[in-house]
Parts: sequence; structure tokens; C-alpha cells
Amino acid sequence: MNQSNDGNILFLGDDNSPSLKWLKSIGESVIHTADNIESSLIKTENIIFLISYGYRYIIRKNILDQLPSRAINLHISYLPWNKGADPNLWSFVDDTPKGVSIHYLDAGIDTGDIIVQQEVQFDTPQETLATTYQQLQITIQNLFQQNWQSIKTESCPRHPQQGKGSFHKLKDKESLSHLLTDDWNTSVSLLQESIARTADTAKLGTKSNRGK
Repeated sequence: MNQSNDGNILFLGDDNSPSLKWLKSIGESVIHTADNIESSLIKTENIIFLISYGYRYIIRKNILDQLPSRAINLHISYLPWNKGADPNLWSFVDDTPKGVSIHYLDAGIDTGDIIVQQEVQFDTPQETLATTYQQLQITIQNLFQQNWQSIKTESCPRHPQQGKGSFHKLKDKESLSHLLTDDWNTSVSLLQESIARTADTAKLGTKSNRGK
């Protein structure tokens, strides 16, 4: 890949992102937006690499086709688990592996080849959804910094995601709103206890219906 002084890196996400600030601090030429982009931007702004981190829009194929192996996403789940929205929440609801992944972008949602990922263990009794979310953010920011040079030069490893994993849409969270008693400050242990009680009640209801 050309070096960043021959073109620009397009960072899609929050303008207060520590990863955006870090890229600028090491001298990368970065253009930033949180808005939905058009394919023409790649040529007009001489974009040679794309980084998506917390970006709210689907990046279309006609954009990705212009940046083969040069468009990545930073996702706070241990892929293939918890693709899509609210990955931290669903990792506790579904009791699936927790962690972070950096992967290449493709036409799917969080389905591209893995570059690097890291599993994260939490001290559940002490944690809330907010504190675990923050830990995942710090972990993926550090992982990105450690691997950026190999990603940038396309010398990093890549491998397809293994297994189906799971996927959730933003609206899926609505069914759990009654369990988030303190919104994102809800205790993880209390959330898991509530889920377990709900599951036990459902099992009892099933047995009762069978006995009729």
C-alpha cells in the first residue's frame, strides 16, 4: 500500500475517538466524518485506507470495491459472536464469548475476515454494562495501536470467521428494556440473575402446560 503521505486515511466514527486522535498524533493524514458517505468521496479526497469505528451507517459495496483489503472495522465483540448492534449487552444476555475484533469490511455486517481479536474476561460481580463497555473500548483501541503498522502495510494475518455466531439488530434490545433497571449502569450480575429467573419461569410454564 502507498504510504499515508501519498493519500489520506478516512476515519468513520466519533470525532472524539481516541483512535482518531492517536492516528493524527503519529502523523497520519486523516479525514474524518460521522456522516453517511458517497462513493465519490474516495476519489475526490484521495482515500487510500478506510477505518470504521463506531460508525452508524452500512458502508456500501461500491465504496469497498475501491479499497480492496484497505477497509477495516473495529468491533467490540469476539466475532463471529454478537455481530450487529449492542454486542456487549448481548454477550451477557446470551452468555457468549466477550472480547474485541478488528476485521476487514465486506458486503455483510461484521462478517469480514478477522485480522486480530482478543478475548476479555470480566469480574462480573463488580461490573455494570457501562464499565464493561468502557473496558472493551480501551482494549480495542490498544489492539488497534499495536497492529496498525501491519494492517496499514497489508502484512497482517487474515482468516475467515469460523462458525455462524450470532447477530442482533438495534430493535432487538427493546425486548430487554424491562431488565435494564438502571439503563447502561445496570449491574451485570443482576442482569444475568434476571435472565436466569425469566428462563426458569418459562420452563415452569412449559411444564405446566404439558400437564394439562
